[in-house]
Amino acid sequence: MTDPGRGPESVYDSGSFRDPNSRVWRDGSRVLRGLNETAAADYAALTATRFYRGACKAKDLVSSEVVETASPDASDWALVLEHGPVDVITYAHEWSFSMLQDAASLTLKLLRAAIDEDMTSKDATPYNVQFVGTRPTFIDIGSFETHRAGEPWWGYRQFCQMFLYPLMFTAYKDLPHQPWMRGAVDGITPEQARRVLQGRRHASRGMVPHVWLHAKADRRFSGGSAGTVKDLKRAGYNKKIYVGLVDRLRKLVDNLSWNRSDSEWADYSERSHYASNDLLSKADFVRGVVAQRQRSQVWDIGANDGMFSRIAAQHADAVLALDADALVVDRLYRALREDGTEGIIPLVVNLADPTPGIGWRGTERPPLTERSKPALVLALAVIHHLALTHNVPTAAILDFLFDLDAEVVLEVPAESDKMVKRLKSHKRAGTHDAYTLGTIEAQINQRFDVRQRSELPGGTRVLFDLTPKT
Repeated sequence: MTDPGRGPESVYDSGSFRDPNSRVWRDGSRVLRGLNETAAADYAALTATRFYRGACKAKDLVSSEVVETASPDASDWALVLEHGPVDVITYAHEWSFSMLQDAASLTLKLLRAAIDEDMTSKDATPYNVQFVGTRPTFIDIGSFETHRAGEPWWGYRQFCQMFLYPLMFTAYKDLPHQPWMRGAVDGITPEQARRVLQGRRHASRGMVPHVWLHAKADRRFSGGSAGTVKDLKRAGYNKKIYVGLVDRLRKLVDNLSWNRSDSEWADYSERSHYASNDLLSKADFVRGVVAQRQRSQVWDIGANDGMFSRIAAQHADAVLALDADALVVDRLYRALREDGTEGIIPLVVNLADPTPGIGWRGTERPPLTERSKPALVLALAVIHHLALTHNVPTAAILDFLFDLDAEVVLEVPAESDKMVKRLKSHKRAGTHDAYTLGTIEAQINQRFDVRQRSELPGGTRVLFDLTPKT
């Protein structure tokens, strides 16, 4: 017997091993899923429902079709499905509050429709949802199964740990959920939630049933569920109770809000430190580079309000708008969602502290650099923040960009730039004397070929169009 990530198992997706009835693998750009006899019977029941057809039409569910193809390790699957591909796999520890909220709401919406036709879901994890632009899409067809009368919703605990509690942390305590979610692949336990959310003022907002009682049951059964199932059956647990639970959860989730308004970069979209000519020249430079050809994926590092992500999206299949500020990313996500912009996925990503692989053997949920391969990287107004705020050597920053093996549009503020002076003013004198335009340009020339170089009209910032040296 082999473990995921080693031997024959390595041909399967590293995050699909937890369901014994279904596995996912790739064949080039194709995404395939094997179902055993149990899962195949559930899939047949699912596709016979009105709920399934409606969800596929609305693009709430990933498209699926039965295909004839061999599995990568000669397993005799009863059925093989091919799914519509997703450009980039992203995770909840990279999503903003509103993204996690929308994914939670979709999960409950689909479950509620499934219950009406005697189907249910056996799990409820954010890993079942992916974003196509700003549209959440449920991708785990194997999650749905025929509902057995008297049984609880097996995904309830998981929904609380990986959706509800993280959302409550942010809405009620202004605690970002991303560090909690990247710190434990299974999310936040009921006891952890109880301790963090203790206090009476939230008791009327789902705290008693979903936190206090859940934590109490956890202590009683030590995390097990057998006793709970027996208790539920004796108490007459039925479909009406199940529906009520899901309806209340969805109302609770949809009514949560994060009202925080303070953020270091929340008003950065005003770009007050740029002269208007500088900003226009910068936009023209970026527009000229991205218009040269269509790219499959573009990274916009330090995307902020998404101005340059939107420019890149005109000539890219997918743009990842990356920013370390969760509030900034949340604002961008809501703006993109409201105006219907497609092709841009905002993500909370701090390159000074990137998420490593997490889960089983550190490979179950791999880092972003293994899930996305950009053809173009926009690194605009980033290098001085990494170097002066986080003390990352400029050579190391350029090494990181080189290792992405992509074309790079790099903006370098000189030592005379007022933002550079401001950042240096918070540091011990002499600490960053090595940060100079001349030094950085020499480091660039060691690693990249310079296709274009343009000094902005203000005279303190230079734009480079770079390709890695071969």
